[in-house]
Amino acid sequence: MPMPSLGLVFASLGLIALTACGSRGSVTPSYQQELFSTGASPFAHNYDATVNETCEAARRALLSQGFLTTMAQPDTVDATKNFQPSAETHVVVSFHVVCTPGENATNQSIAYVNAVQDGYALKKSDTSASVGLSVLGSLSLPIRSNSDAMVKISSETVPAGKFYDRFFSLMGHYLKTVPRSAPVAADEVKSKPLAPSLIITSPELTPTPIVVQTPAAATAIQASDAVAAGASDVPAASAAAPAAPRTTATQ
Repeated sequence: MPMPSLGLVFASLGLIALTACGSRGSVTPSYQQELFSTGASPFAHNYDATVNETCEAARRALLSQGFLTTMAQPDTVDATKNFQPSAETHVVVSFHVVCTPGENATNQSIAYVNAVQDGYALKKSDTSASVGLSVLGSLSLPIRSNSDAMVKISSETVPAGKFYDRFFSLMGHYLKTVPRSAPVAADEVKSKPLAPSLIITSPELTPTPIVVQTPAAATAIQASDAVAAGASDVPAASAAAPAAPRTTATQ
């Protein structure tokens, strides 16, 4: 049986090594694990309330836990909260809540919640510079300074689980304790005829009609009043005039 050559043996070993490295280095991306199933979503919850009431409950729930609401709208709530696990690490949790109508748009809604955790680490950077002194020749003095900065090192959506379950439970608590209006059912609306209007028959309470005269009619009335006034003045004048003296003739 012929023995394989030394070069063939080394080539086979190299191919096996490359295959092993490739199998260890190939990692399935996280997004490939998304199923997009049609079942119940762990990031959503149904409530027997209107859209505005559900988002208001989400806002109150976040405020009660120390979150800072950055944008609040009738159907959207955004909030953030800062954490400091250690002196050199910093974590920011961002909440995003969207409220949409449910199957019965009158008094049902769905709350979709997503929380993102961003991680930051303290990074120190050294900067150096040199200053030349012409008096001493080519002598240079190094100057070193340190600067600290928070650098973002991770960003991850909080996975589904008890974290969201506790938040949904707190939202339900605020929906039960906060007063809210309820729609009136259509079959409970009842109509009642109004009482007949009162008829005023007393002469003292009967309003006096107002007669509006035109300018021509008003002028004619004033002229007739003037003529009547003149006729009434003539007999008075004749009665007031003195009688003429009577003269007698002498014979």
